Amino acid sequence: METHQKNPFSGPVTVFQEHRLPEQAKPVGYAALIDAYELAVPTPMRLTAIGAHHRIIETDNWRLLTPRHDPEASLEGHLVFALKYEGLDLVLLKRLFLTIGGEPIEAIVKNSPTGAYARRLWFLYEWLTGQKLDLPDAQKGSYVPVVDPKQQWAPGGKSVSRHRVKDNLPGTPEFCPMVFKTKLIADFMAMDLKSKAEKAVAAVPKDIMARTAAFLLLKDSKSSYVIEGENAPQDRIQRWGRAIGEAGLRALDLEELNRLQNIVIGDQRFIRMGLRAEGGFVGTHDRDTQMPLPDHISARHNDLMSLIDGLVAFDRLAADIDPVIAAAVLAFGFVYIHPFEDGNGRIHRYLIHHILAHRGFTPPGVIFPISAAILDEIDKYRLVLESYSKRLLPLIDWRPTVSNNVEVVNDTADYYRFFDATPHAEFLYGCVQRTIEQDLPQEAAYLRSHDMALTAIMGRVEMPNRMAEQLILFVRKNGGHLSKKRREREFEALTDREVKDLENIINDAFDG
Repeated sequence: METHQKNPFSGPVTVFQEHRLPEQAKPVGYAALIDAYELAVPTPMRLTAIGAHHRIIETDNWRLLTPRHDPEASLEGHLVFALKYEGLDLVLLKRLFLTIGGEPIEAIVKNSPTGAYARRLWFLYEWLTGQKLDLPDAQKGSYVPVVDPKQQWAPGGKSVSRHRVKDNLPGTPEFCPMVFKTKLIADFMAMDLKSKAEKAVAAVPKDIMARTAAFLLLKDSKSSYVIEGENAPQDRIQRWGRAIGEAGLRALDLEELNRLQNIVIGDQRFIRMGLRAEGGFVGTHDRDTQMPLPDHISARHNDLMSLIDGLVAFDRLAADIDPVIAAAVLAFGFVYIHPFEDGNGRIHRYLIHHILAHRGFTPPGVIFPISAAILDEIDKYRLVLESYSKRLLPLIDWRPTVSNNVEVVNDTADYYRFFDATPHAEFLYGCVQRTIEQDLPQEAAYLRSHDMALTAIMGRVEMPNRMAEQLILFVRKNGGHLSKKRREREFEALTDREVKDLENIINDAFDG
């Protein structure tokens, strides 16, 4: 049946597709399938092999199991091994199914019609390819989840009688990235950050909380422009801040994404608004030839409608998935697709707020300054983006256009539909934790201290409110003292005693 196999399943190796193993071992599961069928897919971040010793070895890139885990050297053997030990890699499975056709999967199901792995493979083949196999509906076998909930995050699912499985995939065939269950994500979930945020807000007087929320909103908007390398005027920052403040109120669809792009882009004279009508990439141009030098190549423009439909469907279907995980999948999926000529990065970060607000993770009226947290961790942010872009780039065949853009010449849509979003979810959870445990309470504490200092200043020296606020700012910026230059220029009317008293008032309010 395996007539489409191009290479035999290999034996022990020390290097697999430029990836060095911890020791000589035999690639199995997805690694074996990639090699045997020459699949053009992003190499999974972690591969599995069978070592020679009776101990399990785990590194960042490899997991070496023992000889007793060694699967049968066949398509079925390695597919079952992959489902059992490696979770679902949907882009790999789809490319494999398109390579081998339906007959081998039909044979697996006929050989084991009640087998849980056989029925999962049968469902996945039909779900991913849209082609119905020549098999009668299953009559026996307990309903089994398509996604192993012990390995990857998935919703509750719905029963599919044809295969007698629970379809608990978190998306649709148009968009369905997956997230593995890692200790780091489990630790974040155990923190119950949603409750922490609610308690932090409840502990702050309402008037101070309202000002805190306004500052955090502006901080997020400004940081989002800085990440893009733009020094936007204040009116554009405030306009985008107002849009972020309404996140979660409107349903996500193409019209809403277009509306957001119109808010983001100030001068639209040189930008084609709406979905791209040509290729796109993130990177630079050769200084001499102006040839594109891409770090990331966006989805083909003729695939954009299908991919956007998938994003919209995911937003509506992922109600049972943890909000932070859902936000990471949606937002990073959008930025990899890069559907617009400009504005993608800011809308990508807006989508994080959209999910967190719509799902009630953020307290009403409060926006976590996610962009500010990302800006402070900009190197990690870039590494997270590159965790997929770097593995994707070698698989994209492209040529330069006369306008020094890129034209993709192979079918790449599945690369944007299905990817491992685990690093993205871990990173976003870290940003959310930081905003709840640091940014929100620190800003509220600052405003309390500011109000305390302002009241005490007015009690000591009568001066305009604006001048008192400037005094607080100058003293805080100068290490607790009013500089001689500032005093001579703006506060020359103050006596030495008054300056000393006012410095003490400000320092006590903020540091006492």
